[in-house]
Parts: sequence; structure tokens; C-alpha cells
Amino acid sequence: MTEPLLTGGQKGYLRIATEEAFATQEQLDAIMRLVKEGRADKGTMNLWGFYGTSPSERTTFIRERLLDLGELRIQAMDDAGIDKAVLALTSPGVQSLFDLDEARGIASRANDHLKTACERYPDRFVGMAAVCPQDAEWSAQELKRAKEELGFVGVQINSHTHGHYLDEPQFEPILRACAELDMPLYIHPQGPPDDMIGTMAEVGLEGAVFGFAVETSFHALRLLTSGAFDRYPSLKLVLGHGCEGLPFWIDRLNFMHQAGIRSGRYERMKPQNHELHYYLRNNVWGTNSGLPSPASIKLMMEVMGEDRVMYAMDYPYQYVPDEVRLLDAMDLPRETMKKFYQTNAEALFGI
Repeated sequence: MTEPLLTGGQKGYLRIATEEAFATQEQLDAIMRLVKEGRADKGTMNLWGFYGTSPSERTTFIRERLLDLGELRIQAMDDAGIDKAVLALTSPGVQSLFDLDEARGIASRANDHLKTACERYPDRFVGMAAVCPQDAEWSAQELKRAKEELGFVGVQINSHTHGHYLDEPQFEPILRACAELDMPLYIHPQGPPDDMIGTMAEVGLEGAVFGFAVETSFHALRLLTSGAFDRYPSLKLVLGHGCEGLPFWIDRLNFMHQAGIRSGRYERMKPQNHELHYYLRNNVWGTNSGLPSPASIKLMMEVMGEDRVMYAMDYPYQYVPDEVRLLDAMDLPRETMKKFYQTNAEALFGI
């Protein structure tokens, strides 16, 4: 008989899921309007053109569960033994929108909506802020409101914003605010921008299967190689899905990055205070969202340090309670398991 998954520390630790998505109807309506008008980029067209319209069991489940911040979600957490969920507005947030007033309003109202849910379930829900990177100064102020008034513990940026990345100068207010407010920056995937997506969509590889990781790891590397963590040594970056593969690649990335600096080939590529290994172990946290792989988790811990790897389920996009059983059975010391499921998240997010 399969052992039930229980909340409350049945294995000696609480389970905190650190990358769990929600949506508002207002957000989905705005995205689908762009899709129907043909104004969305190819990544959004492919993703939400499917998830927003398909009548399949999977897509219907996802749409219903994204919009729920009540009993359905709590029951799903109970059934999977999840004690707390760190919630963020689903990808692409408001980053695909063109009307700044609309985008700012949707983000702000989504934050208020999430705050209400967190107040209703204070022992189960934790909030991350949504912002509008198209307006970086407004986003910095919304981050301040999110921390000081709403009690949120971080911010989620859904990777590129109309093909632009956080290492570009116009986004400096967001990085500065994250560092000054001690708000972890979670970079979450969305579809690659039009100048990157190429033929990925034609072969079905533009989304979570491959394209998400390629685009988001590129974004993270832009930050890691641009001096962002020298300007803001306290900046905390969080990456999901096995830290978007960076721990596996870090030795080659570091070697070639150092070679690139020595060559002087690239105007942007300047010497930094540390090599990439240092930033990965001091400024970056990784989750296993969507990657219930003991081997991958152990690799992350070996490369990044066991204090920097956290559990995530990726609900409702990947909801498989048996994956929790698989990870509960990992051959790791009890204290390491507690760090993975509970105390690393508590330390990073202050919960």
C-alpha cells in the first residue's frame, strides 16, 4: 500500500514548494487578446494560443487551477504533502503587453489579489511580487510596496521583456531595488523572443521541453557575465528547473568566459571580481521545479552547495504527487533533506 503524503513534517521536515503559479482572469484576458489580434510574439502565440484555447484535460486543468487560490489548491497541496507554496503570477506575467497603464494595473491588482489569498491562508501561501519591467522605475516602487505593505518575499521576472534582458541599463532600477530591499529575484521562463526562437516552434521544442531553458539560462548568464553581482554583491538570483542547467555546464562556461575576457574580443565582456563558480555558489539559488530527478538534485548540491538548492513542484503545470515520494526517498542525510525541502527556502525568503 502506498504511504499517504502528509503535511506537518511526517518525514522530519516541512515541504515548501518554491515555484508555484497562479493567474488572474484579467491577466489571461489581456494575453489572449494579444494572441487573437496576432500582436503577441511567437513564443506567447505558441504557448497561450494552445493553453488558452485547447479543450484537452491537461489544459483545462491548468487554466482552472491557475485561477484558483482557494480550496482546490489547498486540497492539491494536502494530497501532495506540500505544507507551503511560494506563489507568483504565471508566465509571461504582464511582460508581453504593450500598454503600460494596462500592464502596471494588472500587475498591481494581481499583487493585491495574492495578498488577500495569503491573508486567507497565512500558514500555506507565501507571495512573490509581479512587476512591469517595461517601466523599471514603477517596478522598483512596486517592489517596495510589495515588501513593506504586502509582505511579499521576492519578485518573479518572466525572463525577457519584448526581447530585452535585465543586464541592460534601463532595468538597473529593478536590480538596485532587489538588492536594497533584499528581495530575491526569481527569473522564470517564457517563450524565446522572436529573434531567438528560430525553428524551435516548427519542431515542437520552443516551450518547457527545451526553449524555456535555453532562453532563461541565456538571461542568467547575461547577468552573471555583466558585472551585476559586483555592482550588487547582495543580489540574490533564483533559477528553477535544475538552475536552468547551469550547474552541469559551469566548468565549460567558466573556462570559455575567462578565455573570452583574455581575448578582448567582446567589448561587453570585462574582467569581474570573481569567476563564475563564485557567483553560482554565493549569489544563485536553484530549484528542481519540473525536474524530479535525484541525480540532478545531487549534482546541483555538489556544484552549488547544499544550502542553495530548494524544492519546487511547478504546480499546476506539473502536478504529480508521486514525484514527492520519489524525492522523499533520495539517499541523502536527513539534515540535507530538511535543507532541500524546508530550511533553505525559509532562510532565503525569510519565512
